[in-house]
Amino acid sequence: MMKLQRITLLAVSMGFTSAAAVGQTAPNPSTEKQSDVAAAAQNSSAAPKPAAPEKESARAEAYYNYTMGHIYEQQYEATSNAEYATKAIEAYKKAYALDPKSPVIGERLAEMYWKAQRTKEAESEAKEILKRNPGDVQSRRLLGRIYLRSLGDVNAASGQSETASRAIEQFREINRLDPSDTESALWLARLYRLKNEHDKAEQVLKGVLKTNPENEQAVEQLTQLLMDEGKSTEAVSLLEGITAHSPSPVLLDLLGDAYTQAHELGKAEEAYRKAAELDPSELSHQRGLGQTLLAEEKYAEALGVYQKLADLMPDDSDVYLRIAQIYRELHQLDKAEENLVKARQYAPGSLEVMYNEGMLYESQGRFEDAIRVLSDAVTGIKGQPSTVPSRRKSLSILYQQLGQLYREIQNYQAAIFTFEELGHLGEEEDRRARMMIMDTYRAAKDLPRALQTGKEAVTKYPADAGIRTSHALLLGENGQTDDAVKILRAQLHGDVSDRETYLNIAQVYERGRRYKEAEGATRAAEVLPGSPRDNEMVWFLLGAIYERQKFYDKAEEQFKKVLDVNPKNAPVLNYYGYMLGDLGIRLDEAEALVQRALKEDPYNGGYLDSLGWVYFKQNKQADAELLLRKAVARESHDPTIHSHLGDVYARRGRADLAAAEWEKALVEWRRSLPADLETDKVAELEKKVSQSKHRVAQKSSATDAKP
Repeated sequence: MMKLQRITLLAVSMGFTSAAAVGQTAPNPSTEKQSDVAAAAQNSSAAPKPAAPEKESARAEAYYNYTMGHIYEQQYEATSNAEYATKAIEAYKKAYALDPKSPVIGERLAEMYWKAQRTKEAESEAKEILKRNPGDVQSRRLLGRIYLRSLGDVNAASGQSETASRAIEQFREINRLDPSDTESALWLARLYRLKNEHDKAEQVLKGVLKTNPENEQAVEQLTQLLMDEGKSTEAVSLLEGITAHSPSPVLLDLLGDAYTQAHELGKAEEAYRKAAELDPSELSHQRGLGQTLLAEEKYAEALGVYQKLADLMPDDSDVYLRIAQIYRELHQLDKAEENLVKARQYAPGSLEVMYNEGMLYESQGRFEDAIRVLSDAVTGIKGQPSTVPSRRKSLSILYQQLGQLYREIQNYQAAIFTFEELGHLGEEEDRRARMMIMDTYRAAKDLPRALQTGKEAVTKYPADAGIRTSHALLLGENGQTDDAVKILRAQLHGDVSDRETYLNIAQVYERGRRYKEAEGATRAAEVLPGSPRDNEMVWFLLGAIYERQKFYDKAEEQFKKVLDVNPKNAPVLNYYGYMLGDLGIRLDEAEALVQRALKEDPYNGGYLDSLGWVYFKQNKQADAELLLRKAVARESHDPTIHSHLGDVYARRGRADLAAAEWEKALVEWRRSLPADLETDKVAELEKKVSQSKHRVAQKSSATDAKP
């Protein structure tokens, strides 16, 4: 009896008791017929088809076949047995043949075709209904749903676009015929967004909100649409207005996203916290909060959030990945590696995990391990079909980082080959690759090839500002200061974006030892609107310009400005500390400054050299030798490091080793780019080498003169 009641309720819900739905009045089924249906529901898979009762009408027979179709449909859903799908379709077809004007039967038949993956027949049935009644909203909803479900099965972008257009046609008509159908309007907006028709999507969503300003789904969609278009200010305004009186956790979470895009991290943090308070069970709010705290460099708080998430989601690789990133920022590299191992365990082959693993190894100075991990990642991505959407972007990221690692270990040929592979991915990548190849040749001190690469890049991409800038900087390195500045000045726009261009001009002048003009360009950058942190590079460069001219007090003033706004600026900490150490003044302060730089970048060869040189000045020769040997292992082509190590050896009475390092320093100075050459240091080294050779000759003569 329970099954009979369920079938009767089904018939009512699908409209079979409605004369309007079938076009005629339906008599009540007889007791015998009800018994037959109940028996069929219990034994449909095993028993032969029950004998049809005496037909009271075609309507009753249609109802009987419809009911059998539904029974078979339920059995198909429970078992996935294709035989039940076939029986359901056949039963619905018989019912439809008996009552061809019933949209309910037509819709069930079309739906069953879809469930059985007979999409074309499903579409055909729905279209037949609409041929007879174009204003049938319910049938348009069915056809629209068919197209929506088909979207996920279309691999080719062109096929997906065509299917989306067909779905749009149906939902647009539904929106016209029944403007109150909010769900269909929201689907229409999603489809417009999929087709990048953002104006139309925005119009539909604003129409929904005009009649129902509190519709959360419409607000959510419109917010995402605005953020897609980079209109974070509009998104923030929309959400602030609604959440002020209806603080929904979903909308507060979106408000956090909008604030993040607008770079208002403090407000983003507050929004995520409110969302998490309102709905503690929704962990996405905690994720948003953790990401914001990480971006704000509030590492201890961020770590607490992610450790809580790890307890709640112990198999989520992304959580362990973020914890690893935090520990890397805190320079707790062993713990970072421990969490990366967990991330890899739960997401083997993850590009992001492998990328971060490579970055960790680089932070540890394990460059060969970093190269191995990223090379394995490249091999894995290259093995994917070319149709995988993320393949190109993934390879682009990996090739760029891998090439930079090769350059770091001074394997310049491998770096250039890797950047060439990057350039083969497409035009955008080719532009980037050419600039990186220029920089690699420059690092290898092969200025002619660097300039030739730049010339070829400018010829191919004459309007590319990045390429023109890179080429101009190379001209500056080659002593062609005026030519370089002319190119760079042509890229000034008269707005805040000019800061970087003025800094490039200043660097060209500084490399050409035209310090007054360098200072003028830097001051032009300094007065542009922006926050104090926007001027970190401005003050750093000004400090360097003053230091080059031996205006040490002025240099110190600029370095202090940087450290006031960013106490962790490692290049400034190092430069400032080295300057004091080289002058032999305030050596404890110099040591502390360089130690702080090394805390940010523990394996930087230049920073190791600076600390070693400070130790030399403090007469800590054993410590100095240890640091400088590490530095020269990291930067084997740096003449200054070789020279410093030679001085330490000389101070420790190891004349032969000292002479060898000074000779290496001279070789590297002679290979230097024109702008890098410091003739006073070369002259000093030549004097040391000459004196060393003279002492060796005297010692040899004295030995030979002994009886």
